[in-house]
Amino acid sequence: MALPGARPVRAPRGTEISAKSWQTEAPLRMLMNNLDPEVAERPDDLVVYGGTGRAARSWEAYDAITETLRDLEEDETLLVQSGKPVGVFRTNKWAPRVLIANSNLVGDWATWPEFRKLEAEGLMMYGQMTAGSWIYIGTQGILQGTYETFAAAGRKLQGQKRIETVEGKGSLAGTITLTGGCGGMGGAQPLAVTLNDGACLIVDVDKTRLDRRAGKRYLDEVVEDIDEALAKVQQAKDEKRGWSVGLVGNAAEVFPEILRRHRAGEVTIDLVTDQTSAHDPLSYLPIGYTVEERLERAEADPEQFTKDAQAAMAAHVRAMVEFQDAGAEVFDYGNSIRDEARKGGYDRAFEFPGFVPAYIRPLFCEGLGPFRWAALSGDPEDIAVTDAALKELFPENTHLHNWLDAAAERVEFEGLPARICWLGYGERHQAGLLFNKLVAEGKVKAPIVIGRDHLDSGSVASPYRETEAMADGSDAIADWPLLNALTATSSGATWVSIHHGGGVGIGRSIHTGQVSVADGTELAAEKLERLLTNDPGMGVIRHVDAGYERAAEVADERGVRVPVKPTIRNHDRAW
Repeated sequence: MALPGARPVRAPRGTEISAKSWQTEAPLRMLMNNLDPEVAERPDDLVVYGGTGRAARSWEAYDAITETLRDLEEDETLLVQSGKPVGVFRTNKWAPRVLIANSNLVGDWATWPEFRKLEAEGLMMYGQMTAGSWIYIGTQGILQGTYETFAAAGRKLQGQKRIETVEGKGSLAGTITLTGGCGGMGGAQPLAVTLNDGACLIVDVDKTRLDRRAGKRYLDEVVEDIDEALAKVQQAKDEKRGWSVGLVGNAAEVFPEILRRHRAGEVTIDLVTDQTSAHDPLSYLPIGYTVEERLERAEADPEQFTKDAQAAMAAHVRAMVEFQDAGAEVFDYGNSIRDEARKGGYDRAFEFPGFVPAYIRPLFCEGLGPFRWAALSGDPEDIAVTDAALKELFPENTHLHNWLDAAAERVEFEGLPARICWLGYGERHQAGLLFNKLVAEGKVKAPIVIGRDHLDSGSVASPYRETEAMADGSDAIADWPLLNALTATSSGATWVSIHHGGGVGIGRSIHTGQVSVADGTELAAEKLERLLTNDPGMGVIRHVDAGYERAAEVADERGVRVPVKPTIRNHDRAW
């Protein structure tokens, strides 16, 4: 049942604005874009992705936000508390136009039951990462990060001689990846695997999710029979070609069955992960429940539903651990399923690593992370112009060129045309200034919004994901994302957000987002240069402080000032 006031939402296109400047038109359009039916998972409920990640607390709050943004002056700042606009203050032109805080609870109260109690009373909402910070761009938003992760996993398998290297092919050629969860985030997995020339079998209980990804070419086909699914991915593996198959089923039941067949030699699974909505037990379907009854049963008895979901996750993770025992490469993809499985009684849940310490941390040491932008004009040609300009700006970065070419060919836009790529310290500000110049010279039809995922090199404290197994043991220290938010606020961001929970759940993370607008003005250029230098710089200094040698080298090479010389540790702690 939709929330009161539900209606279709679509961001305006073109150059005519309803706000007083592009600096406030941009957050207005991006908020609306988050709720576009092409983008949001359940737009009538204001849910963008991740089970319950909302763009606004209620439709009444949504209307108040949009009305305020249209009336906001160039030196005013709107404050949003868990999806509800609570005040407007006069600040200055350099200050953000919007400051957002979502889902934040004091430590002893940071539990799902306490959060749900407050949510039911209309006092809070879950902001996920980019849902409540209005910079979600559909499944593409995590696609390159997913692509980079699977590429790194494949290179590891090749380096260990567990799979052969196929000349002219991606690192997953001749492999099968088994995974679960094909929602707004997980839906990037099949395309990321096939872009690396691997075969992917992705399991989801909800056929509509699989069909949706197939309709947008993130997934090649959907089947309901396990024998048919395995035959198709095995054929693709044998032919060393990228192909993805969505199988309708509950991963907690399907993974153990495929493990049995793997052990029997009927199929060989090379890589196993998962991106179901395990961070919130009420969004994970227990064994024996139907998709149609999930919401009703979760609401009727959340305590029992949670226990049943955790028992199912224990079975799911047991299969993943035993896949690892049987020789597969296995990793957690940041949804807290290991901890939920532990709560469900499985004591080996943490015997496989998270994806950040396994593959991504060396990139974080260089300030590398997700850089995303959206064309406020709504014209896909503006993205084509920015793609070409980036390739010209970084002529020697062939990896970036290959990614942009693949994205242009394979990625369908959802909502406003948008793109993502990974850029590091010293690169992001150059890209921002380039985009601002394109706007000023009229080479694109309207301003460009520049943001990133909250999953970045220096923006998150998340001991089960981004900061798992830090070399110095600082996994849970949340000062860093708070410093990141303060830095973004003082460096010219157009809007800044501080969230709790994100993709791992209440009590498990604090994370920060920032968004800026390249509107072609000199003021925007000044802001972009400082913001997009300082923001990835946070990632460098965070890893310097933790003792990573590569981060210290980057700081020295690129002029990042670090007052205290760190103790070099140069490795992640054993997970």
